[in-house]
This record gives sequence, structure tokens and C-alpha cells, in this order.
Amino acid sequence: MTTYGVLGVGSIAEAIVLGLCRHVADPPAVVLSPRSAERSARLAVELPSVRVAVDNQAVVDESDVVLVCLRPVDAVEVVEGLDFRDGQAVVSAVAGLSVARLAELVAPATDVARSIPLPAVATRESTTPVHPATPAVTDLFDRLGGSLVVDDELAYESVAAASATVAAYFRYLGTVAGWLSERGIPQAEASRYVADTFAALSSELGHPGADFVALAQAHATPGGLNEQFARDLADAGVYDAVRAGLDAVVSRIAPT
Repeated sequence: MTTYGVLGVGSIAEAIVLGLCRHVADPPAVVLSPRSAERSARLAVELPSVRVAVDNQAVVDESDVVLVCLRPVDAVEVVEGLDFRDGQAVVSAVAGLSVARLAELVAPATDVARSIPLPAVATRESTTPVHPATPAVTDLFDRLGGSLVVDDELAYESVAAASATVAAYFRYLGTVAGWLSERGIPQAEASRYVADTFAALSSELGHPGADFVALAQAHATPGGLNEQFARDLADAGVYDAVRAGLDAVVSRIAPT
């Protein structure tokens, strides 16, 4: 059975480990770096197939597939100081670190791929974009909800940029809830109402080939309030700003 090693145990790495090992009949062995010691120790206590290595090199030495989940600012420095081996697979979740550059850092390992995992991999409910479709990366994320293979690296970077919209989405919901609170609805009740409203809409996204234009039209009765609000946002340039923001993110994370 494959042994997975994890360099950098942040929130995404934790979600991957939970998806691999929690409530699974035959979980794989996972070796964690001592980075983020409290989180690593907690996972090792909770999950019998998980252990913490003495250092990052031990993670590499003991693993068949190494998951690089380091912060972009730290990744190159950490990885280039480690010795990988021929036949070993490397899966990166580091934004902006190209396949070519990663391959240079982990040589002589040649089975190299990138991924954009989201927190929902913890419950095996998220499709993860991967590039390229190596056996190691697709096997990993097929265990965690599925793999979305993106063959072109520029297209892959665009998907990565789209994943950066989550915080803005929650800020949007928070703005709506805050507006309600300013008009006399208790904050907790306002937040609950907004959360329930949008959670109830999630079922509409669960079908293959979700059509966002059709969904928007279905919720915008001609002359109605939804139509007015959407039009006002368009007139204010909100949707143009979304596109411009995505362009800026892509420019920031262009492969190095």
C-alpha cells in the first residue's frame, strides 16, 4: 500500500489526511512533517495510520508519494534542501510553483504533478483540479472525491485563481447579514438567515453541467427584486471587477 508523506501540515494538508484516513476501512500510512507540531500530533493521535516524522527528510525517506503543502514563500527553500529518489512521486499543492520548476527541485524523482485541493476533501466531497494526470495524483484525489484533469498549465492557473474567490464569497454573505443587523435583526439571526438561504440553494449546484446563466435567470423574475439587485450590481461594475480580480490573481501566480 502507498505511504504518503506530507511536507507542511496546514489546514489543507489536514483536510487531505482526514479524507485519506478518517472513517476508512483500510487507510494508507501517512507520515507528517513536524511542522505545525500541534496539528500533526493531534492527527497522529486521532488516526492510527498517521505518524509524525522527526524532520522533513525523514518524511521524504519514508514515503512513496510526497505531498508538498508548504506556503509558497517557504516551498522552494524547504524542498531544495531535501533529497528525493528515483521512482518517487511528488504532488504539490503550492500555488505558482510550476511543474518544470518542481521537477528541478525534486530530481531525480520524475513523477511530478500539481493540485488545487479544497477543504471538502476532508469528507471526500470535492473534485480536485490536477496537472498533469500522473497516476499518483489521480489515485490520491480519486480517493478524496475525484480528479479534474487540466492538461494545459495556463488553464490550470486559471482554475487556481477561481479557487481564490471563496473568501470574497463569504465576505459578500457577511455584508448582507451585516446590512440586516443594521436594520434591527439581531446579528446571530441575520447570519443564520443568510446562511440558510444560500445553503438551501446548494442543491441546485449538485447536478452535472450546472448552468449559472440559467440559474440566475430562474431566480430573476422580470420586474422583480432579484432582477433589480443583479442589474444594480452589473451597473456598478461588480462583475467586471470580479473578472479584473481574477486576472490579477493569475498574474500573481504565473508559474515560476
